[in-house]
Amino acid sequence: MTTPTAKAKSAVRIDAWLWAIRAYKTRSAATAACRAGHVRLNGRPAKAAQTVVPGDTVRVRQSGFERILEVRGLIVKRVGADVAARCYTDHTPERPKELVPMVPLRDRGTGRPTKKDRREMERLRSALHPSDHPGD
Repeated sequence: MTTPTAKAKSAVRIDAWLWAIRAYKTRSAATAACRAGHVRLNGRPAKAAQTVVPGDTVRVRQSGFERILEVRGLIVKRVGADVAARCYTDHTPERPKELVPMVPLRDRGTGRPTKKDRREMERLRSALHPSDHPGD
């Protein structure tokens, strides 16, 4: 699918395409994401100047989650959201529901935690999030 803004191009830079489909607010943000390794094209890290063609798979890491986009159309200029949405197919799996962090609750008026209480809280945190405490 080619839109009028693509002007019969057969390939478009990946940073320009990500900006045009509204994956990033600015083109420089899309370029920075490519440099940082947050964008993968067909399973390989993408440089900002690499070109995309219809049928390519683009993986974009945003806010700790990965979006999987299949290129359906090429655009180089930013367009309305409905037109931009027609230029890709989103294969991103549904995000897991946000986990509410467990915060130890203490009864009002009990004062500061004792050393024993603090150690129990640390043990609980390390059991829930082992990657946060690599030295344990």
